[in-house]
Amino acid sequence: MSTTPTNTLKQDLGDCGGSLKQAATDAGSALRNAAAAAAEELKTGQANLKADLSDGASAGMSALSGLNEAGREQVDELLDKGKDLVDSAADLIRERPLASFGVAFAAGWLIAKLGR
Repeated sequence: MSTTPTNTLKQDLGDCGGSLKQAATDAGSALRNAAAAAAEELKTGQANLKADLSDGASAGMSALSGLNEAGREQVDELLDKGKDLVDSAADLIRERPLASFGVAFAAGWLIAKLGR
C-alpha cells in the first residue's frame, strides 16, 4: 500500500475516531464513578442528618423534662413565699387586732362602693 495523502487522511481520521471513542468511554466511566461517589455521599449525609435530628429530639425531650421540674420548683417556691406572707399577716393581726379590723372594714366598704 502506498502512502498517499488520501490514505494518510483515512489513517488520521481512524486514529481520531478511536481517540474520540476512548474519550467517550472514559467520560462515561468518570460519570458512573462520580454518580456512585455522589450516591455514597448522599447516604452518608442522610445518615448524619438522621443522627443530628435524633440528637436534637433527645435534647428537646431532656429540656422538656427539665422544664417540668423547674416549673414544680418555682411553684414550690411561690407556695413557700405565700405561706410566709400569710404567717406574717397572722402575726401582724395578733399584734394589732383593732388596726387590722379597721383596715379590713375599710377595704370591704371600699370594694362594696366600687361594686355598685
